[in-house]
Amino acid sequence: MLVVKNLNLVYPDGDKQNIVLSDINFRINESETVVFVGPSGSGKSSLIYLLAGLKKPTSGNVIFNGNVLSGKNDTAKERYENFGFIFQQHFLIPYLTVLENVCVAIKSKDSRIKSIEILKKLGLEDHLNKKPHQLSGGQRQRVAIARALVKNPKILFADEPTASLDHATALEVMALLRNMKHNTTLIMATHDTSLLSPEDRVVTVYNHMINENLEL
Repeated sequence: MLVVKNLNLVYPDGDKQNIVLSDINFRINESETVVFVGPSGSGKSSLIYLLAGLKKPTSGNVIFNGNVLSGKNDTAKERYENFGFIFQQHFLIPYLTVLENVCVAIKSKDSRIKSIEILKKLGLEDHLNKKPHQLSGGQRQRVAIARALVKNPKILFADEPTASLDHATALEVMALLRNMKHNTTLIMATHDTSLLSPEDRVVTVYNHMINENLEL
């Protein structure tokens, strides 16, 4: 489903080069939950952005269903149709209600119905008309999850989605993500290994490279 070939990310740093990721090769299959772990600054977030087509590699390719994510207009359309995103910050639109924030993610005649349905599943049925500032941090992140899942993406990318939450709320959000993703592939970066599940495929990002058998 998602194939990574010889992926490199290098930034110029004066007369030197700052290597972020080096010679990354792997494959992610449908419906997998893949979690990238590693110390701060290891390149986890950069890898998530590269896989999602939001960042362009220095060299190498990310291939989704046989198509190279090139950063061109056709790639943007493919991202919109197939990918969902949850970031460290919720990025909700402050002047829109909870329901409106979810509706903006989907272009269909029944967007309101689908949005209400998923918000109810996430326990937010009593908050549909509230603005983001009226919610707790955990509730705002649930809205962000609803916005990402409402169009049933084939791949859901999550970059440190629980970074701003207390541990109990973080565990609750992770449980919701796993229960709601259904046939969606979940690709996540986190520094908190306590959030991992035995069913997760855990990939360590360390020293510019990846390793599925390395414990930090």
